[in-house]
Parts: sequence; structure tokens; C-alpha cells
Amino acid sequence: MSFRPKDPLLAIAKAIVWLFTGVFAFCGALLLLVSPVVVAMQDRVLAEIAKNGVTADASIIGAILLMLLSAAAFMALLVWFLVNLRRIIESVGDGDPFIPVNADRLSRMAWIMIGVQLAALPLGAMAMYLETVMGDADGMHAQAEYGLDFGAIILVIVLFVLARVFRQGAAMRDDLEGTV
Repeated sequence: MSFRPKDPLLAIAKAIVWLFTGVFAFCGALLLLVSPVVVAMQDRVLAEIAKNGVTADASIIGAILLMLLSAAAFMALLVWFLVNLRRIIESVGDGDPFIPVNADRLSRMAWIMIGVQLAALPLGAMAMYLETVMGDADGMHAQAEYGLDFGAIILVIVLFVLARVFRQGAAMRDDLEGTV
């Protein structure tokens, strides 16, 4: 069955998920495209940083590169998360959300969110390093902080619980269909 646009909430949810999937995919691709440019043009990057009154050596290029690649991984994980969410939304539109594959998707989404939190660690660490190196140079102010995102931890727990609910719902439906 195809997606039924009769339910405006599902249509809006699907449109929003498509929009954010596109935005995150574009940003991730852009980050991957910029990474080799930073390496190839590191002398110019260091010169631009020096214009702002920061004395930096080539190690800052490694930090910038790690930030770019971590952010690209972060974006890729978010795209993967949203693809799974879109497939669940489509199954709701088809009228059959309590299927084992949706339980697998929810469980996968929980693991993806754990990956997002892990991808944020080097991103935050490098941001703090760059804050230390850059300081308050010539009119620039950098401030970085990172830590555990308790909202994400709750989301992971909810997703794992929902995966079990969906798995149990699918099993109960299969049992019911077997008795009829």
C-alpha cells in the first residue's frame, strides 16, 4: 500500500522528516567536501587564523579536520535515524505499524542515537581544544561546552521500550491471526 495523505499529521510528519533528511545529508556532504580542502590549503587556513591574532601550528589543522569528520559522521547518523523514522511513518500510513521490521527499526534508532552521542564526544573535545587555542582573538569569542545529553538518554530508553512494545504487538497480532 502507498502512503495515504488523508491523515494531515502523517503528511506533515513525512514532509518534515524528508526536509531534515535532505538538510542533514547536504550538510554532511558539504563537511566531507570541505575536509580535503582544509588539508590541501592548510597554509591559507593557518594564515587566516593568524590574521585574527592566533598563533597556531599545523596541529590545529588536525583538530579542524577531526571536527569536520566527526560532524559529518554526526550528520550521517542523523540521516540514518530519519530514514528509519520515515519508514515507520510510511507503515503507519499503510495501516500496519505493528510489524517486526518496525520493532527492528526502533531498536536500530536507539543504537543510532547512542552513536550520535559517541560522535559528539570528539566533536566537543575538539571544540574545547579550539576554544583554548583561539581564545578571545581580535574580536572573536569562542565558547565550547559539551557533556551528556539527558534528553538523548531518555530518547534511547523510550526507543528501546517502544521496540519491545512493537515486537510484542506484532507477536500478539500474529497469534490472533493464527487463532482466527
